[in-house]
Amino acid sequence: MLSRLVIVSAGALKGSGHLGAGLVQASRCLHTTSQSLAPLPPLPEKPGKVRHGIFPEELFQFLYPKTGVTGPYMLGTGLILYMLSKELYVINHETISAISIGAVFIYAVKKYGQSFATFVDKINEEKVAKVQEVKDLAMSNLTQAIEDEQKEQWRAEGRSALFDAKRNNVAMLLETNYRERLHMVTNEVKRRLDYQIALQSLHLRMEQEHMVNWVEKSVIGSITPQQVSLVAVQNIQTQNQFMYFKTRYCPPIL
Repeated sequence: MLSRLVIVSAGALKGSGHLGAGLVQASRCLHTTSQSLAPLPPLPEKPGKVRHGIFPEELFQFLYPKTGVTGPYMLGTGLILYMLSKELYVINHETISAISIGAVFIYAVKKYGQSFATFVDKINEEKVAKVQEVKDLAMSNLTQAIEDEQKEQWRAEGRSALFDAKRNNVAMLLETNYRERLHMVTNEVKRRLDYQIALQSLHLRMEQEHMVNWVEKSVIGSITPQQVSLVAVQNIQTQNQFMYFKTRYCPPIL
């Protein structure tokens, strides 16, 4: 049975060689095109609706406008009858095995499908929670990095004002040093000028004293002994006259 299916499939594929090449080429183009900048659609959290466990709902919706409600069922039944009548599919022991396996599979799905789905959903939720935790951690780190970067940019903007303040401080310090040195030079010049004035005053005073001493010495040296005797006699006479007038015109005080 399976060998016949393989042969039929091979024949069908031979007839559709260009279609297979087109699919391969389309897949290659799909994988080699540049990535679109549009946002990707979110992944569905739940699978699409199916009928009878394996047939997608989209197939029934596609055939409904053309064949009606029973169209898909009639198409499936007719396809099975066509394969059986033309012996494209022969019922043998493999069919019984397939039916048995399918029944066991359906029973397992009906019996344990819900619990298995819950288990898988739990694992998926744990994975999503871990991924979300990693995402939140990365977002927090990136947010902190952005805040740090903004703070550093703010500090960099404030550096200009800081540099201006430092520049002004340096200028004020240089001005202070200049004023101090200018004051020191002024005091030094004043001290030297005061020294020169004091030195000139000293010279002038010494010259005056020397001149006075020289004049006195010259005058004293020019006085002769006769003049000294004459002056002494005149002094004695003046004193005697003074005593005479004093005793005559000034009575004694009792």
